[in-house]
Amino acid sequence: MIVITTPTGDIGARLVDRLLDSGESLRVVVRDPARLPAHVRARAEVVPGSHGAPDTIAKALAGADRMFWLVPPAGFHDAADARRHYLDFTRPACREAASRGVRIVGVTSLGHGYPGRAGLLSAALAMDELIGASGAPYRALALPFFMENLLHQAAAITEQGTLSLANAADRPLPTVATRDVAAAAAALLLDTTWSGRARVPFTGPDELTPDAMAEVISDTLGRTVRYRQLPLADLRATMLRRGASPALVQDMADMVEAQNNGIYDAEPRDPGTAGATGFRRWCEQNLTPTARS
Repeated sequence: MIVITTPTGDIGARLVDRLLDSGESLRVVVRDPARLPAHVRARAEVVPGSHGAPDTIAKALAGADRMFWLVPPAGFHDAADARRHYLDFTRPACREAASRGVRIVGVTSLGHGYPGRAGLLSAALAMDELIGASGAPYRALALPFFMENLLHQAAAITEQGTLSLANAADRPLPTVATRDVAAAAAALLLDTTWSGRARVPFTGPDELTPDAMAEVISDTLGRTVRYRQLPLADLRATMLRRGASPALVQDMADMVEAQNNGIYDAEPRDPGTAGATGFRRWCEQNLTPTARS
């Protein structure tokens, strides 16, 4: 039995479909079962509730031997310190998985060994240590910036011709597509040969600077798109104006500073294990249709 958390998210939904096709018994944990597609409700066992709640995760892991683990983001307006959120959310699952011998495949950040503060990324890395210390077998899919983050800017890209981030314009920013993450997670969950604890650094096949990303987007859209690097002070002010909690604002700023200071370069990667989806292909298949709609 494989347990899937966040089955309605970008990665989780793709992963569920892949595993349903494998013929494995599947159990999903979801706060609102009505958000699941009909074919998932019909073919997978559904456990309602938050996978951070002790009773819910205990029920979900009863009789299971594998689990996909992803910590959902804290609330935008009332988010507490990210490290505390990640660790508090993960502790019940650690205890249950370790006591039952459940193998965990989790989503975390690339950058193990980075010496500085990294906000949300530091929180994910602290989660890895917590799971590893529990004794549960663990594979940590260590990921960089998600390409799908750019879909939130589709309107600005189309209407204003700008791609805006606080990341350095001329520093390569590794990216990955969620479809490739789901494929990698599925392969690990279906592989019954591994044990112990290991990290699996996983990125897309190319590393472009934000300036170069804007050039690729221009080519695929057929119009000029320029990159605009936001000062961190402007990012902070914008988030606070939109009602973000001060803790979330600090964690986001620390994350961007770490990205600009090379956190993704702190961990060795094997180019031979890169995902299949390059940035140009992702733009053609995802960003361009969204922008034009």
